Amino acid sequence: MQIFDTTLRDGAQREGITYSVADKLAVARLLDQFGVGFIEGGWPGAVPKDTEFFERARTELELKNALLVAFGSTRKAGVAAADDAQLAGLLAAQTPVVCLVAKSDVRHVERALRTTREENLAMVADSVTHLRSHGRRVFVDCEHFFDGFRFDPDYTASVVRTALDAGAERVVLCDTNGGMLPSQVGAAIADLVARLGVSPELFGMHAQNDTACAVANTIAAVEAGVRHVQGTANGYGERPGNADIFAVVANLQLKLGMTVLPDGCLEQMAHVSHAIAEIANIAPDSHQAYVGSAAFAHKAGLHASAIKVDPALYNHVDPAVVGNDMTILVTEMAGRASIELKSRELGLDLAGHPDTLSKVTHRVKELEAAGWSFEAADASFELLVRQSLGEQTTPFTLESYRVIVEHREDGAVVSEATVKLRVRGERVIATAEGNGPVNALDQALRQALERHFPQLSGLELADYKVRILAGSHGTDAVTRVLVETVDTDGRDWTTVGVHENVVEASWRALVDALAYGVAAAGGDRKVRSRR
Repeated sequence: MQIFDTTLRDGAQREGITYSVADKLAVARLLDQFGVGFIEGGWPGAVPKDTEFFERARTELELKNALLVAFGSTRKAGVAAADDAQLAGLLAAQTPVVCLVAKSDVRHVERALRTTREENLAMVADSVTHLRSHGRRVFVDCEHFFDGFRFDPDYTASVVRTALDAGAERVVLCDTNGGMLPSQVGAAIADLVARLGVSPELFGMHAQNDTACAVANTIAAVEAGVRHVQGTANGYGERPGNADIFAVVANLQLKLGMTVLPDGCLEQMAHVSHAIAEIANIAPDSHQAYVGSAAFAHKAGLHASAIKVDPALYNHVDPAVVGNDMTILVTEMAGRASIELKSRELGLDLAGHPDTLSKVTHRVKELEAAGWSFEAADASFELLVRQSLGEQTTPFTLESYRVIVEHREDGAVVSEATVKLRVRGERVIATAEGNGPVNALDQALRQALERHFPQLSGLELADYKVRILAGSHGTDAVTRVLVETVDTDGRDWTTVGVHENVVEASWRALVDALAYGVAAAGGDRKVRSRR
């Protein structure tokens, strides 16, 4: 089975993605780490950035698993292959493999290329022969294959036959418009095999995702005998995207039992997926199959009860085989099993404390009903469990805090906060200004605590979210605040606060964040980075 990745060419056509040459080199290294066999790097000669990529790749890339592929079109109509500038650019890229795109829908031949059926066949044959004569392995992407095959199967099949006869190693059947369904893909391949009398192993599959069937269509093609599949990291691509190469590979290896990656590479999947998302500057899809942070997240108490007995009862595969983790979500749906499993995940074993387990379960349901959400706030949940176990989790006692917001005559708005605390037997008063009441409160709290807990200087408030809870209205609405904090080691955690007053809700989340940070810096917490 050939695994052909086109993240750097087709995937880069997604709206919002603009790779620099350095980005493309970094993505290529990650794809090679994942173990794909072919990495399509772009269109040399047509795109200057891609030309530079191939030039730099020759000296800067040391690929262990993959071969680089240059992509381009067949020769122009009426131009000899030896004189065609596009083919010259492909040869200049010096890749061992070239992928040519060819028209296989007669409507595109006549209306887009504005040439004859016969000339199009000659363009395919001449281009493949020319590249093969220079020692290149050649794949041919038959653009709009499925649409063309439905319209005029005889002509589309003749394009495939021409490419094979000229020496193409694989002819890739492209669902360019993404309109096919799995049953249609399987039927078309069976028909093509019968017409040409060749093995389906000579064909490849390239699926777009316009019907949300790109992965399913790719698997259907493999089940029809195809032995070359194309896709992109995270399904990036034009319009709704391409077949997600990670889902395709995982399905082939874990569901169909086909060994398609070198040993040890499948476990790199989640890491590679997220790293490429960072380079593309696109937030990872938490609900993406196999690699998303929620791919193995369980919320219902019924699930947790079964998982406690055997994780395989509610996981279709072991998350570890694709480099992911199982997560138990704590919500109002949580039962005792969910609370026990989540606590164990955080390093706390409540199995030997049945009374505490019942107490925490009841308290979580009570707080969730009041608007709290522990699903995204593991740190606040852990603090709640530790408090229930009798631990002192807050390193100070609040006497009072006060926040003043002053709107001055010149239009300036200044926030000032004062906190009065008792820390290790000492009464501490601190005042600070900020660009808003929450920022001022955060600064004052840190100022009051940092002399006793210098590790707080390394903590940074990374994100602050405010949400008005459903069913509440106007300025007296109940507010939920989520605070994300990060330390100098890149570890991050989220805390939650709820109150009718947004400042009080923020205060509660801030206190949990700093309390958790103090303990984490002291080695008392199993902080797990999500980065």
